[in-house]
Amino acid sequence: MKRRDFITLLGSAAAAWPLAARAQQAGKIVTIGILALEALPPIDTFRQALSDLGYVEGKNVRFEHRYARGRNERFPELANDLIGLKVDVILTWGTEAVLAAKQATTTIPIVMGAVGDAIDSGVVSSLSHPAANVTGLSSLAGELEAKRLELLKELAPGLSRVAILINPTNRYTALALPSARRGAEKLHASLIVHEVRDTSTLDASFVRLTRDRPDALLVLADTLFLAQRSRIAQFAIENKLPSAYTFREHVEAGGLIAYTTNYHDLFRRAAGYVDKILKGTKPGDLPIEQPTKFDLVINLKTAKALGLAVPLIMQMTANEVIE
Repeated sequence: MKRRDFITLLGSAAAAWPLAARAQQAGKIVTIGILALEALPPIDTFRQALSDLGYVEGKNVRFEHRYARGRNERFPELANDLIGLKVDVILTWGTEAVLAAKQATTTIPIVMGAVGDAIDSGVVSSLSHPAANVTGLSSLAGELEAKRLELLKELAPGLSRVAILINPTNRYTALALPSARRGAEKLHASLIVHEVRDTSTLDASFVRLTRDRPDALLVLADTLFLAQRSRIAQFAIENKLPSAYTFREHVEAGGLIAYTTNYHDLFRRAAGYVDKILKGTKPGDLPIEQPTKFDLVINLKTAKALGLAVPLIMQMTANEVIE
């Protein structure tokens, strides 16, 4: 090969190098923005998975974290903050987070660590070909509400009236509530909806629940409920309400059960998406994937406080039992 041809070929190869490789060569640090509910453990799993792929914090990657901490209305502001920092990729958790990020940018790649339903929430029109700048993973959380009600029925066979906490300002609610209604209908149970927008309306719902005395409590996924998880769990215990949730953190705080997508697995897989994008793959060319692992978490201490006997078969099939 002639020297001139060799130099031309080398130059072309260098231009085609992926972002991560060129960043390492040039000493550039890529920046990943994280837009989420709060600093939950699966985000650490994401960071560790990236580390396993060769991204060393402070050497070739850095993170910018922005958390709503119970206030969904903050997501647009937080998303714009990340855009202003010129991050290379945005990782999101939750429907409101990804919609805010999508509204804020059409060019910066967005990877969903978890979203309730990417199509029905209006994030993308196709899972196999998401197009635009958004891809990642769906948690299918909304489809699991019926299963959570089934589990409550196993623990409280006499269940006929179930109170459900929803945040009507969260667009995920419109996806999850129909699943809960179908589940309640199948169990011949009535669903009593409590709309909660902030801590004051949560307090008002506590008053109504104390007066109405339902048989159980179902709590939809929302940043507010996650932030108030200890209060909700304690209220349920004090009022002898078996309770079911989307996130295991609720059960750690004293809730009875959670039937949940394995978010650690989703965020581990999300790191692979980020890696591919940093190496040159377009987000729209990466199909959105579904969860493959689900966890049942039971708090036996709470069950005892409620006077409930958890069937041995349920304990044996649970992924985690808190005693």
